[in-house]
Amino acid sequence: PSFQPQQGKLSLTDELHWADGFIIVYDISDRASFAFAKALLYRIRESHTGVCKKMVESSIFLVGNKQDLCHMREVGWDEGQKLAIDNKCQFCELSAAEHYQEVVAMFTKVLRNITSNFKVKEKRRPSGSKSMAKLINNVFGKRRKSV
Repeated sequence: PSFQPQQGKLSLTDELHWADGFIIVYDISDRASFAFAKALLYRIRESHTGVCKKMVESSIFLVGNKQDLCHMREVGWDEGQKLAIDNKCQFCELSAAEHYQEVVAMFTKVLRNITSNFKVKEKRRPSGSKSMAKLINNVFGKRRKSV
């Protein structure tokens, strides 16, 4: 999804609510992109209140790109790491231009986390109302012949 700043606010689409994972990329040589990434993290957290936090946390990745431009760095590695820790998300720095393997590894990790979250969802027990309905059906659903 594309997010565009409008008058100091973020215009977010419905994808924010149904997305299974997020990869937020900023340019280490551009402090404004880091500030935008920070705002996106905040909005994602805000929109996922009430959702299982562990699942959301494991499926958000903060990525500092353009590691090959270290001589132009405006955002330190430690700043990215701190932002990730503060927002309980994964963090890495890479150079998409020079090392495509790092990009592949990062996407693989994202997909693994998302699929493991689906497995956790599948293993969850039914809600209380479903369990109660099943119990009532078991007790009253089958009629026995009275003697």
